[in-house]
Order: sequence, then C-alpha cells, then structure tokens
Amino acid sequence: MIRQSYSELIKINSLDLQNKSVLIIGSGAIVNEYVIALVNLGIKDVTIIGNTENSIQKFKHFPNFKLIYGGYEINLPGIRKKDLTIIATPISSLTNAAKIAIENQQSRILIEKPGSVYKKDLKMLESIITNQKIRIGYNRLMYPSFHKLKSLAENDGGIISCKFDFTEWTHTIPFGRYKEEVYKRWGISNSLHVISMAFELIGMPEKISTYQNGKLEWHPSGSVFVGSGISENKIPFSYHANWNGGGRWGVEVVTKENIYRLIPLEKLYGLSKGSTEWKEIVVESAFPKVKEGIAEEIAVMLDDDLESKIGMISLQKAIKYNELAEVIFGYKD
Repeated sequence: MIRQSYSELIKINSLDLQNKSVLIIGSGAIVNEYVIALVNLGIKDVTIIGNTENSIQKFKHFPNFKLIYGGYEINLPGIRKKDLTIIATPISSLTNAAKIAIENQQSRILIEKPGSVYKKDLKMLESIITNQKIRIGYNRLMYPSFHKLKSLAENDGGIISCKFDFTEWTHTIPFGRYKEEVYKRWGISNSLHVISMAFELIGMPEKISTYQNGKLEWHPSGSVFVGSGISENKIPFSYHANWNGGGRWGVEVVTKENIYRLIPLEKLYGLSKGSTEWKEIVVESAFPKVKEGIAEEIAVMLDDDLESKIGMISLQKAIKYNELAEVIFGYKD
C-alpha cells in the first residue's frame, strides 16, 4: 500500500539527481511529459529510443539528449546500463520492451501503466527478474493531492468509508490508435487509475460484489459498473460508473470529522461535519508546471530512501490490480 509522504514529495526539487542517467523507450505523447519532468529534475544524461527518425525529432532541441531511432529491439543491446529505464511504448508492447531491457542488463525499470492488459504478461516478467527493480508507473498515486488527503485522513483518525466513480468519457477515447485488446479491456488500460487510488487509500478488497450491465461495441463486457464491499482494513466502499452517460472520475472518503473529495483527481476539497460548503484545500507541488505525478515517480525510482518511505506499484501488486479489474469489469481470458 502506498504510504503517505506528502512532505517528502513536495520537496523533490531539492534532490540532487543531475548526475543520473535515464533511458526512455518510446516517443509518443507521454514521453513529452517525461522529458519535461527530467529537465525540471536537472537530469541531462537522457537517451531516447524511437521507431523512426521523424518520431524523435521533437526532442532534438535538447542538446545533451542522445536520440536513437530504429526501435528498441535493435538498439537496446548497444545501450550501456542506465540508472533508470522508462518503458513508454504503446500498451501492447510494454512487457516485451521491458523483457528485452531486463535481458540487456537494465536493472531499474519503470513501466508505463498498466504494464499490460493481461496479467499473464506481468507474470512472465515476474518470472524472469532476479535483482532488478521493476515498478509500474501509476503516476496518480504520486499526486500531491492524493498524499495530502492521506495525511489529513490520518490526522482525523482514519478513513471510515469510501466511494468512487470511474466513468469514462467514451466520446473522447482515441479509437483507432491502439490495438483492439486495449479497448476491450479499457478498464485495465485506463480506469485502473481511479480504482487504484481508491484502494491505495483504504486497502485492497477483502469482500466485493460486482455488477455489470449493458455493453458497447468495443467493450462487450459492460458499460455500467456498480459494486460494493469491505476492504482488508475493514473500510466499506462502493462505486458507480456509467460509460453511457455523463460524470467524471472521482474519489470521496469519509472520516469522523470530515469528508474529502478528489474531484478532479489533481485537486482536493474538504467538507466539515455539519457544513454543506465544499472548500478547496491548498496542495503544494515541487514542479507546478510538470504533469502531476511524473517527476514524483521518477524521483522515487531514483532515490531508494524516498521509495522506502512511499513505495510504488510492484509487478506483484500490478498483477493483483489486473485481477481485481477482471472481477469489476467481468473480463474473461
């Protein structure tokens, strides 16, 4: 379970990481965010492997970056060991890229979420690692808002119930960009962002009842998802997501003193007992202009002391989340 470390996360701009080396495999939109974070962290020794020369040209204005094209399968064997390897390829090739990175002596690897839409791929990686440090990049678990909520809830005596919504805006989904399997398991591809936040606040389900209703042409297992249960920490929870209608991602928790709401997930609001007025709670950030959670997870990956305080999603935990999503969404292998 991710541990509360709000005070440490908002001070990562004081870490000295300038001598660290980073390899990025991929050149899509998320790589842009990683690059911005690396620049803000002061890391200059960066190598990026893309498929084509055109795909990596957008990074050529960073003079210290080494840009390589032709794909990771050809080029990874020639790359010396880096302090951190970031796998940011399309979802369907994440585990293959990670496997080749492991085989070529890269030992500290951050894989973009969810790692794979199939738990068997994550189990394959788990079976070949020896002393490598492999983590899955659930960047929302590094949001300062998430850790501030954890801190406030602890001060209140703990969370006593939780509800969350992982409604997807299906009209904004980029159809045609990914393989069919990614859309058929969109709950793992995307909705696990919210689901993981909820359960990293209250603990994994000990008991859960799930219901799926309706269907979409591209997501045949359902379009409406409701459920409830009790977490391993004896906290009751419920969720309701309807992909046919409106709504938005959100997590809400109740303590004996207050209700806290991450809606949107980047912001935190509080409601005191006896009041009807939601008030925004100030949340600090080490790098306000960087996509939230990205610089934070890089810092945690590169600083063992920081990870010992916070933790990240291991392969074992990612497998559990994939298994949980299969139950929530009714996915079958």
